[in-house]
Amino acid sequence: MSEFPHIEYPIHIPYNLRVYFTQKAFDVGNPLFRDLACSKESGNRRKALFYVDEAVSQSKPELADEIASYFDHYSEELRLMGVNVLPGGESLKNDDKCLDRIYADIERSKICRHSYIVAIGGGALLDTVGFAAATAHRGIRHFRFPTTTLGQADAGVGVKNGINFNRKKNFVGAFAPPFAVVNDFSFLDTLPDVHLRNGYIEAIKVALIRDATFFDWIEENAEALNAFDRKAMEELIHRCAEHHVAHIATSGDPFEMGSVRPLDFGHWAAHKLEQLSGFALSHGEAVAIGIAIDTLYSEEMGYLNASSAERILALLKKLNFEIYSDHLERRNGSRFPYVLEGLEEFREHLGGLLTITLLKRVGSRFEVHEMDTDVVLRAMGRLKKLS
Repeated sequence: MSEFPHIEYPIHIPYNLRVYFTQKAFDVGNPLFRDLACSKESGNRRKALFYVDEAVSQSKPELADEIASYFDHYSEELRLMGVNVLPGGESLKNDDKCLDRIYADIERSKICRHSYIVAIGGGALLDTVGFAAATAHRGIRHFRFPTTTLGQADAGVGVKNGINFNRKKNFVGAFAPPFAVVNDFSFLDTLPDVHLRNGYIEAIKVALIRDATFFDWIEENAEALNAFDRKAMEELIHRCAEHHVAHIATSGDPFEMGSVRPLDFGHWAAHKLEQLSGFALSHGEAVAIGIAIDTLYSEEMGYLNASSAERILALLKKLNFEIYSDHLERRNGSRFPYVLEGLEEFREHLGGLLTITLLKRVGSRFEVHEMDTDVVLRAMGRLKKLS
């Protein structure tokens, strides 16, 4: 196209993807949020509009008062525009009325691009509020406060926001790096066991594709993790988040313009399983099954040795993850189960070229652009027997 007259300039937009670790972020003696919110240009007090996951609000009914006291303490620099409670869970991402409400709140509170929207909660709330922030006024600065191990270790420290559409997960969304992510470990005190455990699976995933030493550490600390030992959990979250942020920042494709998504190892089946279960399977539970499928597929294809595959499945079981679900058997009128439709949906989501991450060994991955259906079915059959 160079023979045609044209104008071309590269545009470089600097982003800092920042993740902070703290305890009791809204204790008046903790200046982290104030320092971050006031770290940019001087001027009027910074407005902040909060959205809190209903489950978090119920578990920490004092949170709204703590936020209000924090803003009172720093009233010369910060201005609170409201603390709103939204229902959590995947159903939130299916509710377009929720988006309308957030947009109306932004307009009513006169939240501008130099204000802040703050999301405190699980992945669904972070996704939904983050998408609203990314699209209102073409982008409002937003803070993420993930309150689950899954969010603090993986989903909450990324640059993606999204909502579901037409029963397709994250069909509508935006790449919008948060102004900052604050991992407040005190929020973990509110979680039931299933949500404490969910973050472990993303740590296993990132260890499998990036860091064999980390995988060794998870194996060695499985007993402490099963007991929800706080020191072990905090180290797992920190190491997993570090890998996640490093990949986004250094892979050369932070906004996924290409088709390679190694951080989605095990996810093509997981996303479909979530849908098939009506989201009764949590994301972590579905990803555990997806990892198990792609692990055995890697072995069946001769990429991964049997002892490594056995080791991976053993760790999943040791951390009390199921490696099989009856939803894998649901059929679409042919000999093929519905879950295989996840491959086509994954290809669409990537933008045309199917790219699946598989394993050569623990800590080493590679990509393929097709999957042998019969081998996938064989891997699922083996998992059923093993479970």
